Amino acid sequence: MFHIFCPYCGEHREEEEFHPKGQAHIARPADPEACSDEEWGDYLFFRDNPRGVHHELWLHAVGCRKFFNITRHTVSYEILEVYRMGEQPTITAESQAAKAAATATPPAPSAAEPQEGVRA
Repeated sequence: MFHIFCPYCGEHREEEEFHPKGQAHIARPADPEACSDEEWGDYLFFRDNPRGVHHELWLHAVGCRKFFNITRHTVSYEILEVYRMGEQPTITAESQAAKAAATATPPAPSAAEPQEGVRA
């Protein structure tokens, strides 16, 4: 069971109090009348479903009844951050990849490769 932090109530609450509402940060077309049917259909029906970091819109249905965003890892289900509507995420897939690359250790040399300063 998840315990989700509501940024408006300021409390961790059980998952049953919340409802996921899909992908966050979807930009509505500026001029819907000028959109082609394909563009409008993409806006209405197609969402990202990445393996990894994903930004989601949630509703605290039983509590304050306000919408907010969650950055969640779709493989581990780990909630990385929670933030209010109108705010931008501080954790993105790109920032996580850069962080992983920076902390990655270089592979150990194999036994077949001669090492400098080591006698055979």
